[in-house]
Amino acid sequence: MAVSDTTKLALADALKELMAETPFQKISVVDICDRCGMNRKSFYYHFQDKYDLVNWVFYSEFVIPRRGTYYGVGWQLLSDLFNYFYDNKDFYKNAMSVEGQNSFREYFGEVFTPVAREYLKDVLPHNKYEDITTEYFVSALLVATMTWLNSYDDISGSAFFSLVKNFIVGFSRHVVKRQDEIESRS
Repeated sequence: MAVSDTTKLALADALKELMAETPFQKISVVDICDRCGMNRKSFYYHFQDKYDLVNWVFYSEFVIPRRGTYYGVGWQLLSDLFNYFYDNKDFYKNAMSVEGQNSFREYFGEVFTPVAREYLKDVLPHNKYEDITTEYFVSALLVATMTWLNSYDDISGSAFFSLVKNFIVGFSRHVVKRQDEIESRS
């Protein structure tokens, strides 16, 4: 492993340890560096700020390992995502509590918007409102995940995935059935 990667991993591990005991907003770069025995110069050589480090953790642990993986209709991607968040729930509960520029919430949207856009093209072909429907889907995914981690974190990632999938499929079937009933009366 390259020295650069070792340094990044040490900083990430220090941040994870700190986030298990301290709100993200109260953690400083000095705290992270002190925890892993590095200086601030080393930190800033690799990351712009602590937000960049949080985003790198997600990118290196979740995004990179799944590059090039074909997920079909996307259920397995959601399952993988929820299991990953569950396995790291303290870290992501803390990371998702931060709003605004450079936050993990913003980064999550940046990562998942292109993915959602591709899947939604199949669901809503010729959609002239692609941007808003994609934003709605990604926002709903983020809010559902935050609600789960903050209020129901005793539900496993697999169980939460099943709940979300059953809701989406069940709701969709119900809407189609009701629409068919209405159209048959016309």
